[in-house]
Amino acid sequence: MKPASILAAALLVAACAETPPQPPAAPEPEPIREPVAAAEQRLESQPLKYLAGRHLKPMETRPLNVKSKCAHRDAVGTQTRLNLLVKNAEVKAFTAQVNIPKRGVCRFDLKNFKQTATLPQALLQARDGSGCSVRLWEQGKEVTVAFNSCPKACEGEAFSYLWPILVDAKTGRCT
Repeated sequence: MKPASILAAALLVAACAETPPQPPAAPEPEPIREPVAAAEQRLESQPLKYLAGRHLKPMETRPLNVKSKCAHRDAVGTQTRLNLLVKNAEVKAFTAQVNIPKRGVCRFDLKNFKQTATLPQALLQARDGSGCSVRLWEQGKEVTVAFNSCPKACEGEAFSYLWPILVDAKTGRCT
């Protein structure tokens, strides 16, 4: 055979051969965006669509005044007993007992707390240094009594299930 025919045959065989698949090309990384300087950014407050057109004003800060001696049982069986007297944001009387079924009981008494703030919320701090605090504030027609970091005031795991106590500011009824 002639060298030219051998070369042509080799080229023909090479043309029919399959080439191995190439790995897909890596995606090109996105360019790094430089942060926009604070002076260049312009943030505008947008009213929520439900608040647009409603001329709401902030609630005035005034001393809390509430008297309540109530007992309440909710739908899941949690029993609350509260004795509360606050005059001009000074807590004069406070005892609360919340019995949470299958979890335990939480007990709070004013003698175990000292008042550290009056406005905008009355704040009671535990005397034992445990970090337990009780906050009292008025919002609309209700007064809220909320507990924070008070597992020592409760039995078992009751504090994990303790919700704030709501008191009707006019009638003194609790929920």
